Amino acid sequence: MESIANGVINVHVDPKDKADATSILKELGLNMTTLINMTLKQVIKRKAIPFEVSLPTFSDELEDALKETITIENEYKEGKRTGYNNPNEMLRSIIDD
Repeated sequence: MESIANGVINVHVDPKDKADATSILKELGLNMTTLINMTLKQVIKRKAIPFEVSLPTFSDELEDALKETITIENEYKEGKRTGYNNPNEMLRSIIDD
């Protein structure tokens, strides 16, 4: 009988990330070892990372919305805008104008 040695990989991960991933994998009927082995097989087969790795990008529309949010926040801090504690307060202000 031939003995096959296992390679060991030690990886440091955030404990919450590990717990979250383990829970999801369990629902899928997998464990962390199986996931890592599947990923390594795909790296070998594709000769590439088997998922997209890129910096996050935002659409022009989202960029504009984020800039507008910052402007509104600054105007509020400078007293140029009114804030509301709840929707009723906002509606009362609109009706009174």
